[in-house]
Amino acid sequence: MKVDFGGAGDILFEQVGRAGIVTLSRPASLNAINHSMVSALARALSAWESDNAVERVIIRGEGRAFSAGGDILDVYRAGLEGRASPDFFADEYRLNAAIARFPKPYIALIDGIVMGGGVGVSFHGSHRVMTENAVFAMPEVGIGFFPDVGGSHLLSRLPGELGMYLALTGNRIRRGDACAAGLATHSVDAGSLAALTKALCDADNVDGTLSSFGVAAEPELNEGIRHAIARHFSFESLAEILESLSQDQDDWARQTLATIEKRSPTSLCVAFRQLRAGAMLEMDECMTMEFRILNRMLAGHDFYEGIRAVLVEKGSTPRWQPETLDEISEDHINAYFAPLTGGELSL
Repeated sequence: MKVDFGGAGDILFEQVGRAGIVTLSRPASLNAINHSMVSALARALSAWESDNAVERVIIRGEGRAFSAGGDILDVYRAGLEGRASPDFFADEYRLNAAIARFPKPYIALIDGIVMGGGVGVSFHGSHRVMTENAVFAMPEVGIGFFPDVGGSHLLSRLPGELGMYLALTGNRIRRGDACAAGLATHSVDAGSLAALTKALCDADNVDGTLSSFGVAAEPELNEGIRHAIARHFSFESLAEILESLSQDQDDWARQTLATIEKRSPTSLCVAFRQLRAGAMLEMDECMTMEFRILNRMLAGHDFYEGIRAVLVEKGSTPRWQPETLDEISEDHINAYFAPLTGGELSL
């Protein structure tokens, strides 16, 4: 049975058996999350939470991606016109927090790319199921932004400093590494998704059903690289991480350092601070912190410059301000985390 919670056809809702099914339906845009989709999903979860006929929620993407992120080009255009508003992000962050506290099984079936805003509507749920096609990344430092949508809570809790590595590089991982880190809870074959979805709509036991479809997925990062990540990214300052990488003559360390050096210096400093802080905060507290950062990013330079270089004039080189880490003071970064005088995010 189809259900209408809005979303202008970009997000679809059904009730099938015991499940509420959400389908991200913007395949031409790789299911990028827009404001109407956020609002519609929030309404659906609010309704289904108190609906005894809906015992679990399944979320999936249409086409070759789960979701490549948030639809930020509208934010970019508004910022250039002096109309930058945090409203979209405020609603998105509220949704992320609502998913994290959702009391019923919330099962994300992740087939294809999942980044940014797509991570926010999937990885805070109770069950994160990845196929062989799934690719996870939080690449925000490459566009002068920061790993938001609860990244401070999610990434800071990954073992072996994998979260810090992902935040500072923006690099991608696949399901084997995601499962090994606990980022994904289950691994299944893409060809079994239709049968799995049908089974989840009727099953008495969600975990048992997922396990019955499960397949092994070996990590792609070898043991040596995992040890290197844990060693280099464990330091208590960004400068020490970069110094450690620079002292290592291994090809992997050199390539990793070269990747980080291309990112926005401001974003790197903010991402490092937010992950170290996020490890000590609950989800709602992380979202409050991220909303503070977001407001300062919208008033800054690098976010718009990064979108211009990466998404608008694709392939051009961003001109970050400040250009180097040496130009960034502690006071400058402190300002991103300071309380908002206009009011904090209400959750």
